[in-house]
Amino acid sequence: MAKWGMVFDLRRCIGCNACSVACKQENSLPYGVFFTRTVSEETGEFPHASRVYIPTICNHCEDAPCERVCPTGATSTRADGIVMVDKEKCIGCGSCIVACPYDQRTMVEPEMLEKGLFGTGKLTPFEQQGYARFTPGTVVKCTFCHERVDAGLDPACVSTCPTNARIFGDLDDPESKVRRLIQEHRAKQPLPEKNTNPRVFYID
Repeated sequence: MAKWGMVFDLRRCIGCNACSVACKQENSLPYGVFFTRTVSEETGEFPHASRVYIPTICNHCEDAPCERVCPTGATSTRADGIVMVDKEKCIGCGSCIVACPYDQRTMVEPEMLEKGLFGTGKLTPFEQQGYARFTPGTVVKCTFCHERVDAGLDPACVSTCPTNARIFGDLDDPESKVRRLIQEHRAKQPLPEKNTNPRVFYID
């Protein structure tokens, strides 16, 4: 059984946010909901200033604090390492949102499903069919596009990245590209001091 993970190569990310757009479309995400974001950091002073772009996503932690605090078992980890949320079990208590050290969970509010992406209050046919998968008062997050992964495809954000800054693969396979990149570049996990053992790594 594969253990899925992702590597972000910060040397390649150009901050185009194609990943965010692809994620929005693939998952029919409502207004105000993002499963992936790209933040930027500027260093130095003119004329030697520079900017680095930092993609963020649910880290699908091996020791996921969101799963530990969930009182109903709505949050669980699949055998392949993907952390999921069962909307049928989620009671919207928000414990997982507080517990996540990476701020990668969102409560679905009713107005998110009513406003529409264009703020007109009228949903397009695409939104109408897509929003049916969401339940107000429950928590949502990135699932590594589990349906695509189950079909043998990469997550939408990985397939869309024009610079190949996102690499997805089996962390348990020593010959996989993600494992080789982690070893060759000593890729780092985000906030290692939190002891969550994320399945996401960064090449600086």
